[in-house]
Amino acid sequence: MHDTGPLLIAIIGGIVLAAILGLLANRLKVSPLVGYLIAGIIFGPATPGFVADTEIIQQLAEIGIILLMFGVGLHFSISDLLAVKNIAIPGAIVQIAVATLLGMGMASFIGWSMLTGLVFGLCLSTASTVVLLRALEERSLIETQRGRIAVGWLIVEDLVMVLALVLLPPITTMFGDNEHYNLIDVLTEVAKTVGLVILFIAIMIVIGRRLIPWLLAKSASTGSDELFTLSVLGIALGIALCAVQLFGASFALGAFFAGMVLTESELSHRAANNILPLKDAFAVLFFVSVGMLFDPHILIDHPIATLSTITIIILGKSLAAYVIVRLFKHSKRTALTISVSLAQIGEFAYILAALGIMLNVFSAEAHSLILAGSIISIVVNPFLFNLLEHYLARTENIVDKMIDPLAEINQQIPDDLADHAVLVGYGRLGRTIASKLEQRNIPFVVIDNNLTLVEHLRSEGTVAIFGNASKLEVLELAHLSQAKWLILSSSNGYESGEISMHAREMYPELEIYVRAYYDDEVEFIKEHGATKVITGAEEIATHILQLLQPDTYTAQPSPKPKISIPVHANLPAGEGSPIESPIEPQLE
Repeated sequence: MHDTGPLLIAIIGGIVLAAILGLLANRLKVSPLVGYLIAGIIFGPATPGFVADTEIIQQLAEIGIILLMFGVGLHFSISDLLAVKNIAIPGAIVQIAVATLLGMGMASFIGWSMLTGLVFGLCLSTASTVVLLRALEERSLIETQRGRIAVGWLIVEDLVMVLALVLLPPITTMFGDNEHYNLIDVLTEVAKTVGLVILFIAIMIVIGRRLIPWLLAKSASTGSDELFTLSVLGIALGIALCAVQLFGASFALGAFFAGMVLTESELSHRAANNILPLKDAFAVLFFVSVGMLFDPHILIDHPIATLSTITIIILGKSLAAYVIVRLFKHSKRTALTISVSLAQIGEFAYILAALGIMLNVFSAEAHSLILAGSIISIVVNPFLFNLLEHYLARTENIVDKMIDPLAEINQQIPDDLADHAVLVGYGRLGRTIASKLEQRNIPFVVIDNNLTLVEHLRSEGTVAIFGNASKLEVLELAHLSQAKWLILSSSNGYESGEISMHAREMYPELEIYVRAYYDDEVEFIKEHGATKVITGAEEIATHILQLLQPDTYTAQPSPKPKISIPVHANLPAGEGSPIESPIEPQLE
């Protein structure tokens, strides 16, 4: 019998249970994150039955964080980061300070020491990388101005938390043992930490942006997709590990800069696609690990403290962020998006809480409150985003929308478009199709969820729309009612099928052409209203046959020569050749 060790059980059990409960949550019109968290609670020590190894799950979750931040870095250039520094740096620092003071005030009211309150407040001040990025990705916000500010804010928070982790031990010594406290030692540690992080960032910008694309290009030149994917993973995980071990930074920060220096390479899009499945799988394990840490008894034993913790996370932090963003003259839409994005806590809160326990300044009650606040805020966060979207849809007028650069881009679509093609996706295939449409003087509109790409296309005079084509309002922006063709070049055949269905229901006469990768996608897309489904193998074969000259083959194929194989050649027991002496089946 095979030995199913704790690692296998953690991976298989966590993913299977998360998949089942995630599908159930989606069926109930609830965010799949809720299902993942419940899977963790079931898998954890707070519920009867099997208990998975929490430490292993948490380590696997770190891989998810690394891949997630690497993927974000692939869509985030250095210029993007510098563009939001004026609000991200002061905004994150002030918001952390406000949340920390609120946490210290609550701790003082409960009767905890000032040092415990400091650690508790810091835990409440930092948002979860995974939750924030997942929310922005689902709503195609990462490459908007709001998304860039949120990601820049997150990076500053990570840097502050890295510094806090280094400073907590000497600060604890300062408060607990004044005789051995040395201010010079504390300042030395601060200077060392800041210096190492700055050195890491400088190395990535100066050397990494040349070396990493070169390494990936060498890998791609082998022609092996397997080696290319392995190289991408090696770069992401290796640099993240170096950032932690050599420079004292975090996994998330190291992976983010690894992706960011690669974004200027032509291979960045391919790299992002190759790591997407792994990124999603390991990110799910992060939520499972959070659920495993939760003890529901805290809700019964300390309801007031739990409610106060949640209030600081969801209302206190959000209100501080909203005021800061508005003071910097950004729109209400941007301020609300940043506020909702930060209304939760995650991985750094667990690390800080664990360090607090190790330093004997954090009680079990405080640790349980942090976990309860994290679980509940993560569950509530998707609902807050939905409420925000409904609120903005009801209250914003055209002037409000024009303040947002994204809305301004999509408001500039010409009104006289007619008999045109709507091209969804501007990857490698999309660019080829667009080139052919231009050669035939067929007008077209591009829909893509890469804002940088959309801005570039518009600067070249191409009509382009930023957004997800699965949303009807995005298709309407492309004047689908006056279009003649809808061309879907996305690599996700099932999503293309859903888009085809909606487009066919609205406009029965529309010609819809869809690209598919796999055979199972073909039938699904056909059933959902596509005029024709095209696969890569089919088109390659057709094109090759078109290249053949008529005189190179005849209408009647010439008979193939018979292969002569001796009767007893290379066959056991003298059964003879199956070609020369076919064996008749014996009926019993």
